[in-house]
Amino acid sequence: MMFSEDLDPEEMPEVCRATTLEYIKHVSKLGTTLFELLSEALGLKRDHLTAMELGKGRIFVCHYYPACPEPELTLGASKHTDPAFLTIVLQDQLGGLQVLRENQWVNVKPISGGLIVNIGDLLQIISNDKFRSVDHRVLANRVGPRISVASFFDGVVVPPKVYGPLKELLSDESPSRYKEFQVGDYVAKYSSRALGISALDLFKV
Repeated sequence: MMFSEDLDPEEMPEVCRATTLEYIKHVSKLGTTLFELLSEALGLKRDHLTAMELGKGRIFVCHYYPACPEPELTLGASKHTDPAFLTIVLQDQLGGLQVLRENQWVNVKPISGGLIVNIGDLLQIISNDKFRSVDHRVLANRVGPRISVASFFDGVVVPPKVYGPLKELLSDESPSRYKEFQVGDYVAKYSSRALGISALDLFKV
């Protein structure tokens, strides 16, 4: 199931409508808080990233991974980064999510009531590599189903808005490493790229 922030609530299944709307409200507020903290981490004013409307475009995706009788033959989701500024993930207690750290896959152990925050490609670009998007994947499992909810913060898509490395972070010693982009263009190239190719490489200077 996939919902955008513009979806009419009446189009949501009634059985989960109230809970879903409540979750969206709280996770959206959390996204704003995270962008404020990330702004400060970059040495910028607290409202810098929120003023850029990075949290305006939001997509909420519900993932359902059924039990797999032969998990060693497949993956629930192959290695990838997210074509967003930020992703907040709620996963159940089955686990299966892994992140790549120092060329080793590390299990992200579920914590009851906990959320996972992934830096996305777009935040890596505007921070000029000060933040790095995270490679991750989901393993198939004999036990299931595994359920997760991913909230993607995509910024302004319509009307198109141009983003790029923040001028406040650039200098002669740290020149721009990426071209300017529009979110829609980035997502299109991300979706059509060849396997094994990072979409970030397509936007490098």
